[in-house]
Amino acid sequence: MSKSSTMKILAIFAIASMTLAACGGGGAEPAATEPAANGPKVTSTGFECPEPNPRVEVTSKELNIFVWTEYFPQDMLDCFELVYGIKLNRDEYSSNEEMYAKLSAGGTAYDLAQPTDYIVPLMIRQGLLQELDHTKMPNMKNFDEGWMDQEFDPGNKYSVPYLAGTDAIVVNTDTVENVPTKWADLWNPEYAGRMVFLDDSRVVIGLTLLTLGYDVNTTDPAQLAEAKAKLAELIPNVKVFDSDSPKTALIAGDVDLGVTWTFEALAAQQENPAIQYIYPEEGAILWQDNWVMLKDAAHVDAVYAWLNYTMQADVFWLTLIDYTYINPNKAALEFAKANHADVYNAYADSPITNPPAEAIANGHGIQDVGEATPLYDDIWVEVKGGN
Repeated sequence: MSKSSTMKILAIFAIASMTLAACGGGGAEPAATEPAANGPKVTSTGFECPEPNPRVEVTSKELNIFVWTEYFPQDMLDCFELVYGIKLNRDEYSSNEEMYAKLSAGGTAYDLAQPTDYIVPLMIRQGLLQELDHTKMPNMKNFDEGWMDQEFDPGNKYSVPYLAGTDAIVVNTDTVENVPTKWADLWNPEYAGRMVFLDDSRVVIGLTLLTLGYDVNTTDPAQLAEAKAKLAELIPNVKVFDSDSPKTALIAGDVDLGVTWTFEALAAQQENPAIQYIYPEEGAILWQDNWVMLKDAAHVDAVYAWLNYTMQADVFWLTLIDYTYINPNKAALEFAKANHADVYNAYADSPITNPPAEAIANGHGIQDVGEATPLYDDIWVEVKGGN
C-alpha cells in the first residue's frame, strides 16, 4: 500500500469520525437447526439468518475456500450453508507464504482464497487468479470507497476487501517496567526471551528496516543485508513465533510483549486490561485482506453467492462481535450502529480497532517487491532458521 493508499485510509477514519460517531481449525461441521422448509433459518446459537439480498441462483452443491485461521464468525458460516444449501469446505493457513506455496504448487481444488494486499499482484502475475464479474456482486457497493481500487489491484479486477488492520507492539504493562514506544526498543536486552512475534517474514523484516530508517519495501540489496544483520541479533530473543493465535501466550503469561495484529491484541486486552497496544514511533504496518477467485474455480456460482451474502450489512456486522479488525464495510458499520449500538460503540471507541488518524497516516503498507522477493525469503530462512 503506497502513501496514496495510506491517505485513502486516513480519509476513511476522518469520515467515520464525522458520519458514524466516530473491521480456526478449518472445516468444522456447523451445528445448526433448520425449521420448516418455509420458515426462517436459525443457527445453533439462535441467530436468525438474514435472507440473501439479492439471492444468487446456484446449482453448485459445495464451495471450497482457503482462508486465514480464526477469521470467521461461526454464524456467518452456518447461515451461508443454511440459506443456500451449499456445503462449505474450509482449509486454513497462517501466513501468506504458506498459502501461496500451496496454491502455486497446484493440485488444489479451492474456489476462493484470502491473500493480503502485497501477495495479490504476485498471484496475478503467476496466473493463479481469474477476474471477478462486478455485475454479479451488487453488494460491493457496501464497502467504503477508500478501501477499493488500491494500487495492488486497480479497479478491483481480481479482489474485493474482507477485513483490514495494523501490526504493532503489544505489551503487558503489569509485567514490563520499561514499556516500548518504538520498534527499535524491541532489541532491548531486558526483553530477551519474553516476546511473541508474528511468524510473518515481511512484517518482521519490514519493522527491522524501519528501525534503520529504510522503506519497508526496499529492494536495495545493501539495505536488506544491513537489515539481515540487525534481525539476526533479535531473533534469538523471541520466545514464540505464532501467527495462529499469538494472544494465547500473552494471556497465559508465557510472554510479556511482542508484535501482533489488531484482533489478537484486542482479544488479549479483553482478558487482561493491562495488555496495551502501542503504535510505534516509526509507524505501524498496515494491511488489507481480500477475496480472490482462483483460476480453476469449479463452483463459480457459489463464489458469487458467498461473496454477495457475506457482504450484506446484516451479515458482515457479525465480524464486529467475533473478529474485530478494522472494518471496511460501511454498510455493516451503519447497520451495527443502528441495531447493535453496544457492539458498534465497542468497535468505534477502541484505539485498536479504530486507530487514531495519526497512526494510520504514519503507517506503512507492505507491497509486492517483485524480483527482490527471493532476497526477503533468503533473509527469513537464514536468520529465523529453526526458531
